[in-house]
Amino acid sequence: MPRMLVVLLVILVVLVGGMFALAGRNTVKEPVRMEKAVALENLAN
Repeated sequence: MPRMLVVLLVILVVLVGGMFALAGRNTVKEPVRMEKAVALENLAN
């Protein structure tokens, strides 16, 4: 096989493997409750 074809195949395998690795990561984060001070005039409207 030509050397260029081997290099392209290796790059393709690395890219596909990287996509599967990133797709398999668990990136779900629970929502964080934030408390914020609200001015009373905003509640009157």
